[in-house]
Amino acid sequence: MFILQPKYKRVLLKLSGESLAGHLGHGIDFDTVLKICEPIKECVDMGAQVAIVVGGGNFWRGRSSGKMDRTRADHMGMLATTINALGVADALEQLGVSVRVQTAIAMQEIAEPYIRNRAVRHLEKGRVVVFGCGTGNPFFSTDTAAALRAAEIDADIMMKATMVDGVYDCDPKKNPEAKKYETLTFTEVLSQNLQVMDGTAASLCRDNKLPILVFSLEDPNNIVKAVSGEPIGTVVKEEE
Repeated sequence: MFILQPKYKRVLLKLSGESLAGHLGHGIDFDTVLKICEPIKECVDMGAQVAIVVGGGNFWRGRSSGKMDRTRADHMGMLATTINALGVADALEQLGVSVRVQTAIAMQEIAEPYIRNRAVRHLEKGRVVVFGCGTGNPFFSTDTAAALRAAEIDADIMMKATMVDGVYDCDPKKNPEAKKYETLTFTEVLSQNLQVMDGTAASLCRDNKLPILVFSLEDPNNIVKAVSGEPIGTVVKEEE
């Protein structure tokens, strides 16, 4: 029997809040979360170390909060990511995976505070670490939080699971002629304003020579394929 081997020893998986909502479109659909967590367990069983950053868009989006103070709106968004982090942790525990939740804002009754060395120790012991609260600062996206945490824990790659199977030169839903990129450089992403992630996150990855893989979560098993190094999605990395 052929057993997949992880290409990457330590990965940071970025999950959008919307991906946890499934067909509900809002909140958490636990059947969907379990389907996402099953391949994560498979990756851990293969020997990969997996850290996760979750967004909060299924509950709240700070940047579309109208006249509300942006800092307060972002704090609400951070709390939304914590709800998602706890939901993902619970699903992983149901599957028998050892997991810890760490938050950038202290809420010690429900999660560990984010401590870099402790997070790395958990990963080395085979535990999945789920990071909540983004960076802990307003005005920074959860994509930037994912890039920051990936750099801090020395991840081999940041994997961004989206609803599209890679990066295109224009919206493939609006233009059937849209061209998919197999590989891109960060310079191309930033200069062409390609919608991979915001500029802060992309710059952080570029400066720390951290590659990004953008792939579709429509089939959750793509997580296993991505960690195994199968050619899916779009790889963004700086030229050697």
